Amino acid sequence: QVQLVESGGGLVQAGASLRLSCAASTRTFSGYAVGWFRQAPGKERECVVTISWRGDFAVYADYVRGRFTISRDNAKNTVYLQMNSLKPEDTAVYYCAAKPSAASMVASDYPYWGQGTQVTVSS
Repeated sequence: QVQLVESGGGLVQAGASLRLSCAASTRTFSGYAVGWFRQAPGKERECVVTISWRGDFAVYADYVRGRFTISRDNAKNTVYLQMNSLKPEDTAVYYCAAKPSAASMVASDYPYWGQGTQVTVSS
């Protein structure tokens, strides 16, 4: 069982930056790929980015590429999402999720989810 806890969300103005963190409870976190997903009101959950278990491979959604950066520190069991140049359309609840082995942008592939952190970007 893997427990995930997100933090770092908040209310910011357009153009600002935030860094989200996802802390995992398991000591074998290095064996898990991690995805960041988001869900805005009335919309489906979508994948923002996914990172491999070693942190050497990441895939970004087109709408965040160049603005968001994912990284991980397996020694600290933590994955980070640096979000720059935030836009109002980035407003959503952001979730991190973990799965054994290969990275994926498909939500249903992930058995473990955090509770989410709200990101609100004002114009």
